[in-house]
Amino acid sequence: MSHTLGIRQAQKQKTRQAFLDAALALLEEQSLSSLGLREVTRAVGVAPTAFYRHFRSTADLGVALVDEALGSLHPMVRTTVSTSGEERITRAVRLISDYVAAHPAHIRFIARERHGGVQPVREAIRDQLARFAEEVRTELAKDPEAKGWNDDDLLMLAHLYVDQMLITASLFLETLESPDPEPSEAERERVAQVAARQMRLISLGRQHWLD
Repeated sequence: MSHTLGIRQAQKQKTRQAFLDAALALLEEQSLSSLGLREVTRAVGVAPTAFYRHFRSTADLGVALVDEALGSLHPMVRTTVSTSGEERITRAVRLISDYVAAHPAHIRFIARERHGGVQPVREAIRDQLARFAEEVRTELAKDPEAKGWNDDDLLMLAHLYVDQMLITASLFLETLESPDPEPSEAERERVAQVAARQMRLISLGRQHWLD
């Protein structure tokens, strides 16, 4: 009996993932607010009623895509910011570059829907980014430079880093759209260098915040 339940659960998860993958592919060319349920079910090859066994609405599916895009990043971000100084900056830029290269459709979805027309998805993205900021603040508070800082100022600084990481991700995403791979590689290196300098500038401002 338990074996049968395990097979059914695995099949259910497989179908759910098929919905997420199909939606992500369809969202390459449109926003979530214009995505039709029948488009998704047609792409998966199931009846429209099957959709509701996994999601309440396309907005609910969008929230699941936000979790898929950003949820797995939390451990990596915490590990990255647990370092300090130049190593923290280098590892942050590398993390962003590698993640964008591996998951461009997810980053494109987040960039479009962060200010899109589907409120639950906007809120889900906002909540994920707020969680990142809290995690970054926790690590920044351990730095010697954090002496004398209050929690609100540390959170403000953490949001600056998170916002910069989002900007950097968008810039890396643009380099993937170049039809020529050689200039694209050179452009990725340029983006990495600019991102590192901008993060150093934030760090420099931090050093003089209490002056």
